This record gives sequence, C-alpha cells and structure tokens, in this order.
Amino acid sequence: MGMSLGERVRSAVASLMHASGESQADVAAALGVSQAQVSRRQSGGAAWSLADCDALAAHYGIDVLDLLAGPTRACECLPAGRRRTDARAVAR
Repeated sequence: MGMSLGERVRSAVASLMHASGESQADVAAALGVSQAQVSRRQSGGAAWSLADCDALAAHYGIDVLDLLAGPTRACECLPAGRRRTDARAVAR
C-alpha cells in the first residue's frame, strides 16, 4: 500500500517548498497561520485540512488534485515562475 493522503500532502508541501525556495514561514504567511502551525502539520502533529489544501494549491498555482496526488505530480505542475532560480538558491 502507498502513502496515506496525509503523507502525500506533507510530502508534496515539502517538495513544493524546496522547489520554490520557500520556508515554512513563507508558507505560513501565505496561508495566514503561524510558522508553528505549519511545522505541526508538516510533522504530522496536526492534519492539513481540505481548506488548507485549497489555499496551498492556490499559493503554488496548481490544482488541488495535483497537490493531493503527491510530490511528483505537484512539482511537475508548479509554474516555472514559482521555481527558485540558481541565483535565489545561492543567495540562501
């Protein structure tokens, strides 16, 4: 059996943060929650809600079903403009 839906979302969020060069604080600001709340959701201490998933998908410019499909599909669908550039990666 594969990953649970919760695991897929956590994995997709981690991959999208990496691909876009964003931190948990960046995601928290976009969703209007605290960085601690994002951390708890990413560690599995709390669940990402369906409303959160809608907000995450909108933030990354992807369809919510692509987010739910997991990290590979989510990152394949991430718009080119949202991907971190080598310059941004070096600056971090």
